[in-house]
Amino acid sequence: MITSRKIPLYPNLISIGNNVWIASGVSFITHDVAHFMLNGLNTEDDFKYMEKIGCIEIGDNVFIGSNVQILYNVKVGNNVIIAAGSCVIKDVPDNSVVGGIPAKMIASFDDFIEKRRNLKTNYKANNAGQYVTKECADEMWDLFRNK
Repeated sequence: MITSRKIPLYPNLISIGNNVWIASGVSFITHDVAHFMLNGLNTEDDFKYMEKIGCIEIGDNVFIGSNVQILYNVKVGNNVIIAAGSCVIKDVPDNSVVGGIPAKMIASFDDFIEKRRNLKTNYKANNAGQYVTKECADEMWDLFRNK
């Protein structure tokens, strides 16, 4: 599922596995265009476009948070979570949680699962927690204000 409405340039250079959830604002950057600027310097150099273009591969069971940027020539492994706002400039190994600029290891995937498994909430949501009801929102605001 991709909630963003952006279509990346060169989508044929992007591979997305199974059970991948991509939040809004995620950018898949398969190239840069610095060569245009460099070629405009009026030097004798001829900077080529194809030197800075590459593939992006997303494995299975991956969540990519809002406004993440993933650069070309990056492989994201299986069982990975990428924190919102991160910039991924190098490969992300299997079974990891990464975040930051540039993205770095935060935790293992198994540690994340265990923390979520132990998270206890009693919010009044419907459809197994898929939608936030008015009652749930009111309760969340109360908890937020009383922290």
